[in-house]
Amino acid sequence: MSDVKPGDTAHETTATTPPGPAAEAQVQQPVQVQVNDENALATYANFCRVTGSPEELIVDFGLNPQPIGIPKDPIQVKQRIIVNFFTAKRLLAALQMSIARHEAVFGVLETDINKRVRPGLQQQQQPRQNG
Repeated sequence: MSDVKPGDTAHETTATTPPGPAAEAQVQQPVQVQVNDENALATYANFCRVTGSPEELIVDFGLNPQPIGIPKDPIQVKQRIIVNFFTAKRLLAALQMSIARHEAVFGVLETDINKRVRPGLQQQQQPRQNG
């Protein structure tokens, strides 16, 4: 995936088959879908929460000013995206592919902030716990 800046036109590749009896005989052809994102608002988030119902998923994004430990103030949700489960599954696949590519180049992403911020902390605490 490449970086797309506001005003750029992004292209998404999807596979489609024309309707009709000849559809089974034809191989799926990639189609370029043009996306106009010049009015999109970009917001940074380091927090997300997923909730939902039997019909849809609700994904809230916000900024956690205290990423280590339990925040003392409520996290302000700045964006809410509501998607059906089909779209959520396509998003999951796209995110998995993007993360796999990133990790192949830069290494495995550690999601435990304590291990990232203080990698030696666990090693220092182990002798105290054993002794």
